[in-house]
Amino acid sequence: MRTIPYRWIMVAAGAVIGCLAIGAIFSLPVFLRPMADATGWSTTGISTAMTIGFIVSALASMIMGSLSDRIGPRPVVLAGSVAMVAALLLGSVSPSLLAFQMSFGLVSGLAIAALMAPMMSSIVGWFDTHRSLAVSLVSVGFGVAPMTMSPLAAFLVEGYDWRTAMQIIALVVAVLMLPAAMLIRRPPQIEASLPGMAGAEPEITVAEAIRSPQFIVLCLTNFFCCATHAGPIFHTVSYAVTCGIPLMAAVSIYSIEGLAGLGGRVAFGILGDRLGAKRVLVAGLLAQAFGALAYAFVRELAGFYAVAALFGFIYAGVMPLYAVLARENFPQRMMGTVIGGTGLAGGLGMALGPLAGGLIYDAFATYTWMYVGAWGMGIGATLMALTFRSRASRQTAAPQPA
Repeated sequence: MRTIPYRWIMVAAGAVIGCLAIGAIFSLPVFLRPMADATGWSTTGISTAMTIGFIVSALASMIMGSLSDRIGPRPVVLAGSVAMVAALLLGSVSPSLLAFQMSFGLVSGLAIAALMAPMMSSIVGWFDTHRSLAVSLVSVGFGVAPMTMSPLAAFLVEGYDWRTAMQIIALVVAVLMLPAAMLIRRPPQIEASLPGMAGAEPEITVAEAIRSPQFIVLCLTNFFCCATHAGPIFHTVSYAVTCGIPLMAAVSIYSIEGLAGLGGRVAFGILGDRLGAKRVLVAGLLAQAFGALAYAFVRELAGFYAVAALFGFIYAGVMPLYAVLARENFPQRMMGTVIGGTGLAGGLGMALGPLAGGLIYDAFATYTWMYVGAWGMGIGATLMALTFRSRASRQTAAPQPA
């Protein structure tokens, strides 16, 4: 019987961790209405917990990535798994809105930071071929989350109060995520220099890397990209409910997004390997901007399904490409720091969506302007990505000494 190469076991473990982490954090939109009705807390106040989580995740992402570069990814990812369980449990027993914002928001932010950058930096290091596909398959776990964790949350909240439902989700996360975290290992050293850049600046320092145009452009692009889809992801269930769609049916919109995202992640991964990650990223960012805007024009469930299929396919597909571009331009020994840095920028972008959407709805009783703003952010992301030039192309273009 042929043994499965360990790098593919890493991919499977990463997919499970991603599904549970993203599913746990994005169960909050499902709880949004039940929590508001049961506690009297405002939509903006509950949404702010997610914003706090993204901000904390952003600020801690580079720290956790750097820590994984030094001590290895497994202990960091394991600590993040424990923190995710703690966030759900602490959030479920919060006596006040402020306590919920601090417990669920702060602790889940630390958990996401400890999970994502170390896990993704480790996995990209295991692959010198099929890298885009491998990272995309890991991110398939993110796409499965709306199809599994969100319906589970909706099912639980219809049979139990929101506190009990959140505790049950914490138990599920603990049982599945902790064993998966134990499978994460430090990658072997596949190559000493950057792919496609034999002998080109193999001794670049971390300080030089984070000052480089490639790192800065990747961070800015990821910020605008995440700002584009954060609001639509978080508030679409609530938006659908305001259009008269029942909660369970509204949650199924997430499932459509997730199902379409599975295909998008694989398709973009294959295209990234064949056509180049940058080219596919630019096209995807432009399409994502118009996909977000399309939500402003739908009111019926069928329309939500159509837009969710398009939007999910696109935004899910573009996200893994940032890790691929990072690995193509920087050495593996600093991948945790580099991917953590781009995660910092993306987390700040994600933080805008829940808060801005909540403020817009509370002020205008409509989500239309949120979707228009998301379109503008998407155009910004596209323009920023167009300026990216790999270190290899820059060095080739540089004048050579006589």
